Amino acid sequence: MKDISATPTDLSQTIDDFVAAFNEPSPDLDKVMSFFTDDAVYLPGHLPERRGIAAIRKEFEPHFAGRYGAMHFAVYDKIIDEPNRRATIRWACRLDMSGESGRHVPLPLRLFARARYGGRMQWHGVDVFHFDTAGRISGKFTYAMFRLPLWERG
Repeated sequence: MKDISATPTDLSQTIDDFVAAFNEPSPDLDKVMSFFTDDAVYLPGHLPERRGIAAIRKEFEPHFAGRYGAMHFAVYDKIIDEPNRRATIRWACRLDMSGESGRHVPLPLRLFARARYGGRMQWHGVDVFHFDTAGRISGKFTYAMFRLPLWERG
């Protein structure tokens, strides 16, 4: 495994690679999970804390199965704190439930999204990351505004 603890730009690249693994056209759950330590902690924006790879993977699976349509994260800001092994990103998560992208979305949600938002919507949030000395994510803490009706046309 590559040692990514050497320079300040390494954590920045790790964040870029992590976000890219989420994004369409080919989101890769296995690659996303490879960024986490085995005992990582994940605090989703809407649920209790998840601990360990299995629990985090289970939380992410619906997103990668297309349950909310095609997903893309746009990162607006990135702050790297190399000495403390921390990073923060401010992002928008854009979902596309229109056409073929929405085929796995439950019908009531798909109809609501299409009627209210044209099938495309987004929400905003911030992720705070903690890294171990090898550069793997030991904590991911999400703070998001996605409670309906805060979603908006994307």
